Amino acid sequence: MPVLPAQLSDRARLVFQQGLAMGNSPKVFTRIGDCNSAAPAFLTGFHSGYNLGEFTDLQPAVEYFHDAFRRPSLAAKAGLNTAGLLSTIWTDEQCTSGETLLECQFRLDHPSFAFISIGTNDSYYVKRDPLEFERNLRIILDKTLALGILPILATKADNLEGDNSINHTVARLAAEYDLPLWNFWAAVQDLPGGGLLETEHLTTISHLNYVDFARPGALQNGMQMKNLTALQVLYFLWQELELESLP
Repeated sequence: MPVLPAQLSDRARLVFQQGLAMGNSPKVFTRIGDCNSAAPAFLTGFHSGYNLGEFTDLQPAVEYFHDAFRRPSLAAKAGLNTAGLLSTIWTDEQCTSGETLLECQFRLDHPSFAFISIGTNDSYYVKRDPLEFERNLRIILDKTLALGILPILATKADNLEGDNSINHTVARLAAEYDLPLWNFWAAVQDLPGGGLLETEHLTTISHLNYVDFARPGALQNGMQMKNLTALQVLYFLWQELELESLP
């Protein structure tokens, strides 16, 4: 499957419109994921100090989502898996009693979009229970959609589970729910080591700037490629939903 979605489904458009009616902000996205989706590496540098290099056509997305890039996310942190998103053990004082991590983050952000890039830390559990990841992801998707938030489902670069079953599940549910798929796995297949440092962490050319695409060799690294392709997804949404026309 391609790295980026080719078009946005009618269902996805309807979810977005429903979210606007519910008070979600069209300029806000939420990051849901593990260490490879956490700050400061993922999608936080575009509010300053970035260099798009040859990808200057993506500038409208940078400008439109400018404030969202600097928003923190409790739901993107090292060690997180799908079960953690549906529990209260990862929350902090910003969350209310009994509120799951996923519910807390959505309440704090009121986003229109959610990057759901998770599964690496589920790899250890699907070997014990092959259906656990899918059960949890379905709950996450149902809760996200009920709030009028459009999920962008992402595949992962690694194959810790050994049979690529998690990526297959992500792609299958994206098709079943008629949601945009960001096939990050495909984006890193031609990179050295598949964009991976050891088995699961993404490589980077710099630990100071993850969004400098003009630096020679930058896009031979997993984290820089993740930021680029995520920005391309945001630009896709900006175009497809004609976001610049919204008040």
